[in-house]
Amino acid sequence: MFSRRDLIALAAATAAIVGPGRAARLAAQDRLSEADLLAFKPVGNVTLLHITDLHAQLLPVWFREPSTNIGVGEVRGLPPHLTGEAFLERFGIARGSAEAYAFTDQDFVELARRFGRLGGLDRIATLVKAIRAERPGRTLLLDGGDAMQGSWVTLQTKGADIVRAYRALGVDAMTAHWEFTYGTERVKEIVEELGFPFLAGNVLDTEWEEPVFESTAYFERGGVKIAVIGQAFPYTPVSNPRWMIPNWSFGIREERVAQHVEKARAEGAQLVVLLSHNGFDVDRKLASRVAGIDVILTGHTHDALPQVLQVGKTLLVGTGSHGKFLARLDLDVRDGAIKDFAFRLIPVFSDAIRPDREMAQLIEELRAPFKAELERTLGYTKDLLYRRGNFQGTWDDLICAAILEQRDAEIALSPGFRWGPSLLPNEPIRMEDLWAQTAITYPQVYRITMTGAQLKDVLEDVADNIFNPDPYYQGGGDMVRVGGLGFTIDVEQPIGRRISELTFLKTGAPIDPERRYVVAGWASVNEGTEGPPVWELVARYIEERKEIAVPRAGLVRVKSA
Repeated sequence: MFSRRDLIALAAATAAIVGPGRAARLAAQDRLSEADLLAFKPVGNVTLLHITDLHAQLLPVWFREPSTNIGVGEVRGLPPHLTGEAFLERFGIARGSAEAYAFTDQDFVELARRFGRLGGLDRIATLVKAIRAERPGRTLLLDGGDAMQGSWVTLQTKGADIVRAYRALGVDAMTAHWEFTYGTERVKEIVEELGFPFLAGNVLDTEWEEPVFESTAYFERGGVKIAVIGQAFPYTPVSNPRWMIPNWSFGIREERVAQHVEKARAEGAQLVVLLSHNGFDVDRKLASRVAGIDVILTGHTHDALPQVLQVGKTLLVGTGSHGKFLARLDLDVRDGAIKDFAFRLIPVFSDAIRPDREMAQLIEELRAPFKAELERTLGYTKDLLYRRGNFQGTWDDLICAAILEQRDAEIALSPGFRWGPSLLPNEPIRMEDLWAQTAITYPQVYRITMTGAQLKDVLEDVADNIFNPDPYYQGGGDMVRVGGLGFTIDVEQPIGRRISELTFLKTGAPIDPERRYVVAGWASVNEGTEGPPVWELVARYIEERKEIAVPRAGLVRVKSA
């Protein structure tokens, strides 16, 4: 039986024919160099390097940042809930600059063709090696989770490709979220294969209430004893299928975090780092309530901030996603406290950075068995394809349109996932690009009936997951995407009153609360869900058309934002 919980989870988990040619790439390199990106005045005795939410993107990508990222309650209008011009003004970034391209959606297509792709683990490896050489014995590289999901290669190898890549990169510790969707036994195998600490102090065995994973790892860098405490995504069994991890419980567990901090201090830690996948606003609240955390390296919500946010004595770092950024935080730690710090969120401009040869070779080896499948071209997009934004993304418009047609549905629902790279207009759509939007372990496209009243309830529940004014009740995704449906949302209203004016777009009539509508969607968290994998339907839809002008599948009107 399909439950409301399924659809709540849709948002709670809450993507070259034309492009820069050789002349454009060289022009970009004239403006940006590897030395420019590494330029940094070192401070103190410890350097923390942070990557998070890689989503299995080993190669450089296009990734358009959101045009809407609405904050509610006490964080309304505060970073990271600023986009576009407001973001540029807040952080003093010039429009049309390389930083404007990296951090915002402004002039995205034009600047993408000027500055090129970002990311690529071979480029990150180059930066990491350079910083380690500059700061020998002082550098710690930490990953915030969501590394082992988001590509076909990673799905087929159940994360083994990322394990090998991270071992080669020299990651010192990591935490997790989507990694758990490979199931209990595979996660245990991953922990053994990594060869470095997998930290998740908020995950307990449901029978004995005992820790499943290590909470804390200790390192010495620059003569400083460092405690790294890991915090996995607290709502994993709600956002993702519980049946895959039936005997593990999650949660923010604020008191347990405080206990880990106290124990670390008692063990002599002079620097306490929370390696978190809570989401930015959750970590902001946690920092205000748990004393003794020096640094929180946050993940999950994909927020990239060029400055550290300070909450009391805690430094909060948002590092973005998809390998676009490498965070560098230098710390002067003396007498068990941070005396000074320097920070840079380094945009990984792939055309300006020499690929690390060993990592590039490894990536080629990891992809080789799947090369033909990955490069299969389905068609071409006439429009920019992107996913990020609170309410709408053209990738999900395309997915919803395909589901409506291929499943003969009246209304389509697509989860508000924040992962998935972008494609520029007139680029080919390859299977690799489609899998980068859909590669999960529960991809079946269901087909059910729901009343108009049930649809409204679902939208209300999803909206509360995103816009509840208490960050501890937020799941961190974006609003469920809709096809064949329109609605108005007032983000400042309480649950039950946010959603109004539901419209059946096929007829233009109001949604009838009593009528049953044929609804299709994907990523149900229920075990045994039946239907074809979503990528099969979307691939067929694209191949039948060849050129894709993305249809506006749904209509969302926003108030109080």
